[in-house]
Amino acid sequence: MGLASSLNAGVMGLNVNATKLNTISDNIANSETFGYKRADAQFSSMVLDQSAGTYTAGGVRSATFKDVAAQGALLGTNNSTDISVSGGGLLPVTSVQGVNNASGDRPLLLTPTGSFATDQDGLLRTLSGLYLMGWPANPDGTVSVPGRDSPAGLEPVNVLRNQFAAAPTSNISLGVNVPSTETRAGAAGATFDLPIAYFDNLGASQTLTVTFEPSIPPTGSSNTWRVSFFDQAGDPTTAVAQVDITFDDSQTNGGSIATGGVVPVAGTTYDVDEGTLTINVASGPIDIEIGSPGDGGPLTQLAATYSPVGITKDGAPIGSFDRVEIDDNGRLQAIFDNGFRRTIYQIPIANVPNPNGLTAVDNQAFELSQDSGAVFFWDAGTGPVGTTVGFSLVESTTDIAAELTQLIETQRAYSTNAKVVQTVDEMLQETTNIKR
Repeated sequence: MGLASSLNAGVMGLNVNATKLNTISDNIANSETFGYKRADAQFSSMVLDQSAGTYTAGGVRSATFKDVAAQGALLGTNNSTDISVSGGGLLPVTSVQGVNNASGDRPLLLTPTGSFATDQDGLLRTLSGLYLMGWPANPDGTVSVPGRDSPAGLEPVNVLRNQFAAAPTSNISLGVNVPSTETRAGAAGATFDLPIAYFDNLGASQTLTVTFEPSIPPTGSSNTWRVSFFDQAGDPTTAVAQVDITFDDSQTNGGSIATGGVVPVAGTTYDVDEGTLTINVASGPIDIEIGSPGDGGPLTQLAATYSPVGITKDGAPIGSFDRVEIDDNGRLQAIFDNGFRRTIYQIPIANVPNPNGLTAVDNQAFELSQDSGAVFFWDAGTGPVGTTVGFSLVESTTDIAAELTQLIETQRAYSTNAKVVQTVDEMLQETTNIKR
């Protein structure tokens, strides 16, 4: 090959260093682009067949890639739908063209971060046209995952489907102390009424009145109370449930419910392991927590005054949609003006065996490729993937100082390869001059 191989190697050197310069230029240009993953070029030598006493220059070739596995720093923002992945993995998104497609026909794109905002249809999207995707939650906040090895079950996140919300009350903790003196012989037999507000399945506030009526024996102490429940949403004069509760006055479990001390009279059942009564009000069943025998609460009978000090309940009145936030586990929650929160989507984190094998596309997004391997969707914070962080964006992984250093090195390498080409040209010119 002679001088021709040297000329070829010099030209190849110019080409690969030009490619290296392209990656450096791209990195510097995107040094302030959120979610940008720096590009890099790696060189590898080419060796031609050699014979004894000669050497033929094979040259060099380059391979470029995006360092998708590199982690950028998180930058805090004041927007709850600025979402980032802290750790491994990428967020699933789709393009403008894929929003209206059927589930299996949407193009899957992946991105490390996004400044999402609602569009005119209530879909969360970035200004560049990437739509966030997730698994929709059931009305009770649970998520049914159709499959983790396919994006078929993912759909664009739409927050306008949750403009109003109400949570019916399903659990009430009856933290009350009734006075032990009222169940002794000769007591006045005072009845205590306790009104408790609850929320029905339409978000309206209703009242459940609990009446404690002591049982007074001729002698001694009965430690027994007739507890009645009146639902003001129905017939307020007729108890929807009644139960007799007997308390223990022993030194060991004094004040707590006695073993076998809960006897349903009408309209209720008692779960001794859970310590709950189940009653039916107009809007459905409610579990009333009174405690298990011997556990000391929440319902007690001690030598103190009547004290309803620990009444707690779940549920919320009707509320209007305010905003959405995401937690560390990828649960996207709708927050309403009454303080109620409801999980509306689960945003999974996508992971592939070879992140650097993903194909880069516009807007800091990536596509699956043969080199990347198949995708698998994890719950955030589990397996090999990181957590989801709201109010944050991932900064570019470009290090300006390192890029400028490589820029100088690339310039020198390019100049040196140009010198090789110039030298070979001069030597070929000398060879041509031999004929003169």
